[in-house]
Formats: sequence, C-alpha cells, structure tokens
Amino acid sequence: MNPCIRGVGLAHPPHKVGQPEVRDLVRTLFDGLQGLDRLITVFENTGITSRHLSAPLEWFSRPHGFAEKNRRWFETALELCEKASLEALAQAGLRPEQVGAIVLVTTTGIATPSLEAHLVERLGLPLSAVRLPIWGLGCAGGAAGLARAAELARLHEHVLLVAVELCSLTFVRGDLSKSNLVATSLFADGAAAAVLGTPQASEGPAVLGSFSRLLPNSYEVMGWDVVDEGLQVRFAQSIPALVEGRLGHLIQDGLASFGLTAQDLHTWTLHPGGAKVLAAYQHGLGVDEGSLEAARCVLKNFGNMSSPTVLFVLARQMYQLERPPSGSLGLLLALGPGFAAEGVVLRW
Repeated sequence: MNPCIRGVGLAHPPHKVGQPEVRDLVRTLFDGLQGLDRLITVFENTGITSRHLSAPLEWFSRPHGFAEKNRRWFETALELCEKASLEALAQAGLRPEQVGAIVLVTTTGIATPSLEAHLVERLGLPLSAVRLPIWGLGCAGGAAGLARAAELARLHEHVLLVAVELCSLTFVRGDLSKSNLVATSLFADGAAAAVLGTPQASEGPAVLGSFSRLLPNSYEVMGWDVVDEGLQVRFAQSIPALVEGRLGHLIQDGLASFGLTAQDLHTWTLHPGGAKVLAAYQHGLGVDEGSLEAARCVLKNFGNMSSPTVLFVLARQMYQLERPPSGSLGLLLALGPGFAAEGVVLRW
C-alpha cells in the first residue's frame, strides 16, 4: 500500500520584513557594485512582498563569522523544527511515540550530532527511531526528503520528515557579486514537517513513487563556495532557461518512467524558485494557473525558503484551497544544486 501524507506543519522565524526594506538595505550594502541601479530592480520582479528572517534586518549590516552564523542557525533551526513537527503530528492525529523514523533535510548549517538527533528527545520520539539526515540538496531537498520518507514509510508505520533552511544566515557581508544580490532578493527562512503513514480517510495525497534527474555538467549552476565568512552563494542566471529547455525534458523523462506525461497531471505542487522559474514551468511544461497560484502565493508571502518551500505549497493545497479531485494525479517538484530535478508522483 502506498504511504499517505497524513499531516503537514509549518514554522517561520519572527522577524518579518517587507521587500522594500530589504532593497533599501541592499542598496547601502552593495554600494560600489557596477550597475547597481539597474541590478537592484530585481527586487520588484521577484513576486515577493514579505519574508521571514532569523535575525533583525540591521544584524545583516555587520560582518559575522561562520561560527557565529552557525550557532544562530542551530538554535533557531531546532526551535522551528520542533514547532513544525508538533503541528504536523497534530494534523495527522498521532503521538510522537508512534513515529518509527525521522528524515531531516537542510543545507544552510552544520551540526553533529545532526538536528534530528536532538529532535528525537525534544519531541519524545522513540529512542529506537531510524534517523536519516540529508545535507546538500538545497531547494530540491523538500521533494527528495519526501521521497526518502515515503520509502521509509513502507518499512515503518509512521515517518516524520522535517526540512529547515535559514538562508539569510548564509549572507556574506562584503560579497558584491551579482549572485549575492539576486540571492538577497529571493531567499528567506522557514521550516516544514510532514508525517507519512498508512492512508486514512480525509487526509492528504498518497505517494506513488519518485524520480531524480541530474543535468550533466551543471555543477556551477547553483551551490555554495566555502569561504572564511561561511557559505557563499553560487547562483546562475540561466536557471529559468534550463527549466524551459534541457531540464524540462528530464522532468518529462521522469514522468515517462511512470507511464505519464505532463497532460496526465491535474495538480502541480511546485517549489517557487522565483517568478521567472514559475513562468518557465508554465511555458515549458504547461502547468495550469491553479497550481501556479498556490506556488505564487507562498512566494509572495514567504519568499524562497529553499527546501521547506515546496511543503508550504503542499500545505496550501491541502488545507487552504479546494482539494484536487479524489484519485487525480499530481507531481510535487523541486529543483536544486546538481543541477537536478526531484519529483514525487502523488495520487490525491
């Protein structure tokens, strides 16, 4: 029997900022960047109105070392993971002691023991729970983590997936690159959790399977460079074109492995990497306006939180919008470093 997504929980840090506030700070911090007046118009084209950050906005005007950033990441991430997990368990109607495995996805900080080890005791999960920490998948991590959690759910009755990213804490003060400027216009902080298990009535979609597709020779498209100040963003402008072109073909190939085409899908649950990426999905894969609305709404109110973002979109489709028709097919899809596509085929 295919596992079902029984509940989704969300959490974000308390520091909410509007896009104009961030733009004004960036104008000051990036003074000296050639063509700044032209480049900073990216803030008006993101589709983002507000975001949540792990520190007050003025914190980012000062330089911070990797150790300081990572300490703040650990403390904030653990708190957000706990909050999102408790909400997901409540949505699923489960007690923590019923969870047999936990998957933890992140790319924006480092901890050993990893975060899920701390969550086991904070949440009251069984000390025998299987733990699977996943690092380095970036924006694709929410989809890949869901796929791995579904695989574990075929062995353990209930599995908890948690994805947390504090992208703002990777900001490198003094990096005047275009990549860093674009990243500051898009990325935000948040956490999401999902409980997978035996299907019950009136719950979320079933996971039929998943696919991964890696674009060859694309390692420079997105990722981190490790510098003294921490994780420095690497971000290519070619991502929307890749979605519409070469990567679009790989997504279609992933669907074909299930005997499906894009036309067979009623609902797309998309990671909103940015307004241009969503437009590329529409042009390259024929994504419907209803699916785009869910992704655009999350992007508008929360920005791109990397791996948790696609689970925010899923939660909107499960709890805030009219449910897709029973039995209809969908695809949960996210792109990330590699450059890669991670897809999860759903039956609503």
